[in-house]
Amino acid sequence: MECYVLKMGRVKYKEALAIQENLVQLRRTGHIPEVLLLLQHPPVYTLGEGGNPANLLVSEEKLREMGIEFHRTHRGGDITYHGPGQIVGYPILDLKNFGRDAHQYLRSLEEVLIQTLSALGIVAGRIKGLTGVWVGEEKVAAIGIRISNGWITSHGFALNVNTDLSYFNQIIPCGIHNKGVTSIARLLQKEINIEQVEDLILQQFEKIFHVKIIESDYETLISLR
Repeated sequence: MECYVLKMGRVKYKEALAIQENLVQLRRTGHIPEVLLLLQHPPVYTLGEGGNPANLLVSEEKLREMGIEFHRTHRGGDITYHGPGQIVGYPILDLKNFGRDAHQYLRSLEEVLIQTLSALGIVAGRIKGLTGVWVGEEKVAAIGIRISNGWITSHGFALNVNTDLSYFNQIIPCGIHNKGVTSIARLLQKEINIEQVEDLILQQFEKIFHVKIIESDYETLISLR
């Protein structure tokens, strides 16, 4: 099974959301194959469905003054931060091809990132009752997904690579009070090449989801219709 990967660089959150919505519709109607978007966002806080707005610790007006966007989204989970130095992955998959199991899908995304970190010499894992990927008591990757009509996925994961972790001070990340946040750069005490980490993610995604990765671009993907 083929999975087209689009490495999109830095994309504004609202623009990436529109791209996802378009691809979800095309995937639902069978006009495109499985897709994985890899990108970075300018600084933005996002609040998932059912998330608590009180977990944003500053006003939206203050965020505007700081040049940081804030969006309420339709993914699961609570509040998180996206920004430069963080790899965001948005799989647009038809889960009918992957067991129709949302729980297993989440675990598979976590496993992709756990194995990616292992390849970098970092021992990461899960914490019972919580989503995401953890190193000790600190979260290195957040996961928040949406599964829409027809078992089509969107949203996905955010892996802190060279992320400025000070942005997490403005929120209670994922609504969890007693845990910390970390990054690959902090764990390894050096800045990491983003493209290297993207390639490791793709290797693990290919293996765990049993797909053949094909790197492409948005225009080529859309033309497949």
